[in-house]
Amino acid sequence: MSGTLAPRLPSDRRAILTRRIRLFAAATITYNVIEAVVALWAGGVADSSALIGFGLDSVIEVASAVALSWQFSAKDPERREHLTLRIIAISFFALAAFVTVDAVRSLAGGGEAQHSTPGIVIAALSLAIMPVLSWAQRRAGRELGSRTAVADSKQTLLCTYLSAVLLVGLVLNSTLGWWWADAAAALVIAGIAVREGFNAWRGDVCCAVPHAESHALPHAGDNASSVQDTDACCPGCASPEPEPQPLSLGLTVRNKK
Repeated sequence: MSGTLAPRLPSDRRAILTRRIRLFAAATITYNVIEAVVALWAGGVADSSALIGFGLDSVIEVASAVALSWQFSAKDPERREHLTLRIIAISFFALAAFVTVDAVRSLAGGGEAQHSTPGIVIAALSLAIMPVLSWAQRRAGRELGSRTAVADSKQTLLCTYLSAVLLVGLVLNSTLGWWWADAAAALVIAGIAVREGFNAWRGDVCCAVPHAESHALPHAGDNASSVQDTDACCPGCASPEPEPQPLSLGLTVRNKK
């Protein structure tokens, strides 16, 4: 069962969500191309393996977003879902491999992170932009029931973690001389990438997403009933009824039906 499109969603709503996902993919591609160019250039100038690894990660994210755009350019995106999930999974594995090799080289003394003002700037920008882009894409993907959109949003979120790791590593290296900080944390990120790669390979990506965004306010013009407590990836993931909250007086408050 691929579950790309939920039959209960109206066709006009599916069209809106599909356009949004394509827009988010285009934004991801555009930003990551810029990010890759800046990071690779700054890494070469500063002889920073951490920045070069970050730039290679951006290239992998572009490949993932291109695969997602290819899927949703078809009239029936569901037919391309399986192959797209495979491409995204392989992108996760490649990302983990690049990050691991880079981190091991740094820890072995083969490529310590050096001070780089452009590197700090691009890492800070990514830390501000990527979480918003990931959240928006994941929200649309969950409502539409697209496992590929959710998987790609997780890769975008992983870029946020890598941005934080890079930023902390570069700052600590510049201020305290802790050249090993970003490499050690990057190994943890690589482990997360491997896990998400296996989830994408199995198509098991939607239910792993927290339900926090499902309670967010709908976009302007959205049908509130279609976005609230909905996870079209797998109906069993729909948000359960909130648990009664006990008060300090020993009473219990229940939601009114």
